[in-house]
Amino acid sequence: MSSVRYFSEGISFKVPNPRKTSSWIKSVIQVNKAKLKEVSFIFCSDSYLLQMNQSFLNHNTLTDIITFDHSKSRNALEGEIYISVERVLENAEKFEVSFEQEIKRVMIHGILHLLGFKDKKVKEKAQMRKKEEACLSLFK
Repeated sequence: MSSVRYFSEGISFKVPNPRKTSSWIKSVIQVNKAKLKEVSFIFCSDSYLLQMNQSFLNHNTLTDIITFDHSKSRNALEGEIYISVERVLENAEKFEVSFEQEIKRVMIHGILHLLGFKDKKVKEKAQMRKKEEACLSLFK
């Protein structure tokens, strides 16, 4: 059985349009010729995500997202995607987009990581942005 699940850790947060969002995420995975097993989105605070960033990645910086890929193959995507709602709010203001648009971008960014897309190098970042835009256009 495949599922997209939503949780919050230490904050109160509900995903806008959860059914519609889950359908969109599943369609993005399908378009990329992969299958979904289970993906959990955990929405949290800056301090919670900073602690995870320090503990698991040895990074001492704030971030909007951390993706843990537990997939055993591309035929069964499985993972946890942690998102700082505070970061997303701040970035939405900074980029002059709605919170809903930015949260969708960050969520799909995590899915793209699970699909194997990287963003460490300049060329990879450009490809990731292009892919994010293509995925966002699929949200109906």
